[in-house]
Amino acid sequence: MGAHPLLLLSVFHIILSLWQIKASQNLCPNSCGSVKISYPLGIGEGCYLNKLFEVTCANSSGSPRAFLNSLRLELTGILHPSSSFIVKFPRNSSFNLSGTPFSFSNADNMVIAIGCKNYLNQKDSRCHSFCTCDPKKNDGCCNFLCTLPQNRKFVNVNLSEIYPESFPRDCSSAFMVHKAWLELKNPYVLKEKEVFPAIIEWGKYGGSCVEFYNSHKITNCSTDDNCVIQLNSDYFCLCHDQRSHSYGVCKGRGGLLCVSKNNSGCSTCPYGYEPYQSEDQETWCSPSSIRKPPVKYIISIGFDAGLGVMLLIVVTWRLYKFIQKRKAIKLKQKLFIINGGNFEKTKLFTSKELEKATDNYHASRVIGEGGQATVYKGMLPEGRIIAIKRSKIVDESKFEEFITEVILLSQISHRNIVQLVGCCLETKVPVLVYEFVSNGNLYQHLHDQNEKFPLTWEVRLRIASEVSSGLNYLHSAASISIYHGDIKSANILLDEKFQVKVSDFGTSRSISVDQTHLTTQVKGTFGYLDPEYFWSSQFTEKSDVYSFGVVLAELLTGQKPICSTNIDEDRSLATYFLYAMKENRLFEILDPRVMKEAGKEEIMKFANLIIKCLDLNGKNRPTMREAAIELAGIRASTHSSSMHHINIDDTNFVLAELNSFEDSLSFPR
Repeated sequence: MGAHPLLLLSVFHIILSLWQIKASQNLCPNSCGSVKISYPLGIGEGCYLNKLFEVTCANSSGSPRAFLNSLRLELTGILHPSSSFIVKFPRNSSFNLSGTPFSFSNADNMVIAIGCKNYLNQKDSRCHSFCTCDPKKNDGCCNFLCTLPQNRKFVNVNLSEIYPESFPRDCSSAFMVHKAWLELKNPYVLKEKEVFPAIIEWGKYGGSCVEFYNSHKITNCSTDDNCVIQLNSDYFCLCHDQRSHSYGVCKGRGGLLCVSKNNSGCSTCPYGYEPYQSEDQETWCSPSSIRKPPVKYIISIGFDAGLGVMLLIVVTWRLYKFIQKRKAIKLKQKLFIINGGNFEKTKLFTSKELEKATDNYHASRVIGEGGQATVYKGMLPEGRIIAIKRSKIVDESKFEEFITEVILLSQISHRNIVQLVGCCLETKVPVLVYEFVSNGNLYQHLHDQNEKFPLTWEVRLRIASEVSSGLNYLHSAASISIYHGDIKSANILLDEKFQVKVSDFGTSRSISVDQTHLTTQVKGTFGYLDPEYFWSSQFTEKSDVYSFGVVLAELLTGQKPICSTNIDEDRSLATYFLYAMKENRLFEILDPRVMKEAGKEEIMKFANLIIKCLDLNGKNRPTMREAAIELAGIRASTHSSSMHHINIDDTNFVLAELNSFEDSLSFPR
């Protein structure tokens, strides 16, 4: 019972995983002094994209100041939803951003060159000069302001690389400066300043974005759910919407960033975005008008919930095994009580033992199949061959039959009754383990005869005698009377010596002395079914006798229990046999082998026994003991020459009633 809270807890985790509902709260500091800090920059573990974006908030000077640790520069502001930021850039510092995701913004910065010579040789249209000396003297006092080329990124301040041909290389210093800040200053005072604001970027702002969470794309998020979602090698979606997890998508202030090293990738928008021209004629991107979650996103939900689902499966499986184990214990207790404490005679197999014995119930191991169960051939570790009967249908009502068969077979010990080896109580469907009977069943040999096992008249008499011996044991010699309930040639197995083994006790009944079993559901097989049982629902030992009589008729005629004739289509063998006897046509319907090998007196005695067994009035039928004695006598009188005459009119047959009974059954064609 302790599994229930764990099961509820796992379900609760799965619901949270699927809806992704989080409290809207800031877990990371969002400012340092007057500087607003936003992802991917961050202060504290779990608040930045990686170490290159880590910010430290220092208070050594009396007021908080933000520093980008990887560059050792002070931050004074952040622009374009964290795609670029303002730093204080030292004038004479030789700065190289190689190996970092950062570069100098060529759109927001200008280059200042101080104290350059060869002023007269500088004719680049992207630069203009301001001087504090006489240019005619050409004494190196000239200064330049230059815009940066837009076709590539810059990771250092080296004029010879920026303007390799036209710009003089012998300037006293050169540095970057924020263009917007420069417009507010007199350029002539720049010569005296030591620190300038400059713009460093890690991606160019390229529009707005809407991206689904938990997609196939690479996603990195801070502890307060600000995220960087990689769309492809050039584009990222930078999401700052605190409501995003509630909606399952990055909405609102999502910034689309291009991080292409040469800017060439920024000319094409990523999948799901449309290009448009900004006011400065740059190509920007915006989400397509209708953006539906891609199939991969839907699939990814399953991966996100996978851990929770796996936990649920494990808990459910353990709970199921616990319930099955409890059922097995209760079933074992019930069997033990009903069976008078003798259930230990039957071996209990584990499900793994039987799976191993049958190669996981492989189709190649099937040796028999019916409407309710399949029989497999198996081998135990010690080499013993077994037959495993496994039910097809999970039906709680069928457990009664399962229990019945185990109880009855555990009490039976007879050479002509199939031996129960054990059973399995762990599985969802009932599983019984029998001794393996190697030579099929009587129905197969009768109706598909072959020379490997010729059914001579002597063999037929022996089989009939052994079946009667086994049934007589069940009815009168066992510790408690057992009525089989489904006697038919298909349930009469033949072992390696072709000796009889009566099988399939699923519908059997154990009856106390002088008790008639009353049932509300008629069970049995058409063609073998006792008409009296069908009409009255009273099952007696004489019901088995009637079915045995049909088997005897099969042995004598070689006909199937439901047969087709030229006169009456699809009539039972019982009716067909009785009409033949009434019309003195017995020797016309005999199996050719019987006609050739058997004496007429033996045949007539055998036919006489069949008529007695098929009597519509069960009280007039012989007991199985009497039938067994008669068969023993027939086998002993094979040399008798006198023929015993039977008057069919003296028997208690009402063929019209038998026909009515068969019509009500509607035999299948």
